[in-house]
Amino acid sequence: MNHLGIRTRLTVLYGVLFLLGGTILLGVTYFLVKENIHQRGAEPGVELPANIKVGDVAINEFVEQLQARQMEIESNTLHALLTQGAIALGLVTVIGVGFGWLMAERALRPVGRITETARRVAGGSMHERIALRGPADEIKELADTFDSMLERLDTAFDGQRRFVANASHELRTPLTINRTLIEVALGRPSPPPELVHLGETLLAVNARHERLIDGLLTLVASEQALTVHETVDVASIVRHVALQRAVDLSLEPAVTVGDPVLLERVVQNLVDNAVAYNVPDGTVWVRTRTTGASAELVVENTGPAVPAYEVPRLFEPFRRLRSRTGSQHGTGLGLSIVRSVAVAHGGRVDARPRDGGGLIVTVTLPTQN
Repeated sequence: MNHLGIRTRLTVLYGVLFLLGGTILLGVTYFLVKENIHQRGAEPGVELPANIKVGDVAINEFVEQLQARQMEIESNTLHALLTQGAIALGLVTVIGVGFGWLMAERALRPVGRITETARRVAGGSMHERIALRGPADEIKELADTFDSMLERLDTAFDGQRRFVANASHELRTPLTINRTLIEVALGRPSPPPELVHLGETLLAVNARHERLIDGLLTLVASEQALTVHETVDVASIVRHVALQRAVDLSLEPAVTVGDPVLLERVVQNLVDNAVAYNVPDGTVWVRTRTTGASAELVVENTGPAVPAYEVPRLFEPFRRLRSRTGSQHGTGLGLSIVRSVAVAHGGRVDARPRDGGGLIVTVTLPTQN
């Protein structure tokens, strides 16, 4: 019975208890009716004097017939009570089980609200609350405890996001100043070759840090609730992003609702990742399509072989494969941003190794309502 749902188990429990109580009530009623009939009726088996006659009628034979008739009526009455009572009990039990099913659903409705809220929170909506109304029972205590936990988690995550955003903004200003100073120094007439080499190296490092900060800001923005809800065709975003890239396109309409800027960042990160970590003369395929109620974006490349156990690590911030650690262009945030943006739009990201080498990344987003 453990494999049954709690609503089914409660309904079965209600039915068993109802049937048990009805059976006990029927048995008590049967016993009381039987005793009452015996007390009100003539005592059977009374010996009468023989040969008492009134006219041609033998009194003793008449009384014996009355006693036999009384016993027959008593037996039929008790049998009818038992039979019809059992039938009525069965019908009432079926009706009681139906009401028990409805009452179990009503009793478990707050648990369903808790489950739905937990599911939305797991999808990234930390601002959700149950706010259960009703008597101060065990279920309300559970809901209030869950709300209190969500409040603390929401505060902690908001503080973390504000810290990252503020730190990123504070770092962006000195990096911009550094880039400007380096460009001014390189723009002087006939700079020494050593200065040119040093300046180009510093500009490359500065650009990488700027990309890192930009990625952090995008990651923070993607982990917050969406404020823009526009109808977007992912296929048109792919056409725009892949305009200057040598990729193989297979585009069908894939319409979703969300933030076009964040969705463009998803496509750009996936395409850049597939191009950057490809083998020489390799191929990158980008496909969009609509499947049922989902808009899909699939990016595939012919890169180096990726172990299946390493794939989940690719979506963690600042985590890359060992073979990719030496990249001078990546920030380790590309796929993390992709996952955060997809979750913020109510979707998901799946990745798996490609046969023969490379990676297949599928972004699934809900279609337009």
